[in-house]
Amino acid sequence: MRQAGRYLPEYRELKSRSSFLEMVKTPELAAEVTLQPLRRFPGIDAAILFSDILVIPEALGQPYHFRDTGGIAMQYRIETRQQVDQLIAPEEVPGRLNYVAETLTRLRKELGGQRALLGFGGSPWTLATYMVEGGSSEEFERIKLLFYTDRALFDALLEKLTAALIAYFKMQIAAGADAIQIFDSWGGIIAGCDYEAASLRWIREIISQLPADFPIILYAKGTGSHLIDQTFCGARVLSIDWSVDLRAARALVPKTIALQGNLDPLLMQTTPTIVAQESTRLLESIRGQSGHIFNLGHGITPQAKIECMQTLIDTVTRWR
Repeated sequence: MRQAGRYLPEYRELKSRSSFLEMVKTPELAAEVTLQPLRRFPGIDAAILFSDILVIPEALGQPYHFRDTGGIAMQYRIETRQQVDQLIAPEEVPGRLNYVAETLTRLRKELGGQRALLGFGGSPWTLATYMVEGGSSEEFERIKLLFYTDRALFDALLEKLTAALIAYFKMQIAAGADAIQIFDSWGGIIAGCDYEAASLRWIREIISQLPADFPIILYAKGTGSHLIDQTFCGARVLSIDWSVDLRAARALVPKTIALQGNLDPLLMQTTPTIVAQESTRLLESIRGQSGHIFNLGHGITPQAKIECMQTLIDTVTRWR
């Protein structure tokens, strides 16, 4: 999950001089932010590219910005077939996001093969929620109505997003990413019986078009009931949120697929004692099982305490 952010003073210092989007689009700055957590916490196993899932809609011609009151605002909403047709061709996306490739190339050199380098992107469904809602949403009414009332338009948008993501992920792989994580952050907001048509089928299509056996991690928040279906999407790792019982998930998912997660990120706002206790309990719950990548059940929050993060890393690396 996300490693960098406002809980780190070195990030806040950099952010005071550059906006979030400036950091994302400047390879030197994006690489610096990516490396900050690794310098502070040497026990971290992998570097996670500092970027944003919404670079894809922007590359397709739908810019975004952050609202003063919080959340994301797209420049406009996708409402018509004409708007979808006027989006930039997916094959042009890698060129428009060349700064991401430059960041990965820079990171590959900096890491020198000592740590894994992870790229990422949003799922088609999750990106579509922002594009159709016009930004952050609480009820997701527009995207759901589009799915149920105009499936042809919905599919046209998702097809374009899927093609763009395939090209984008291939670019990341060529630039040196060791694995790709797909964030289906809003996978849990659609009715369970419609998760396949709204989201999972598009994720499956993306993975099928990437190099065979390349490591893909799927994180789909709020979709614990779909774990079995997700095992057939082609991902090598399923990342689960904190609401899923890790031991139960391990019993359900084939041993050929690893699990990632799933400590509640809220715990990073408590105390080192509580973090040590809860992370040990999670590890003990799957003692004797293989194929687990310890991680939070979602991204680290701005309110996280550095001493809690250090305790988490110490607890996990010393556990036997």
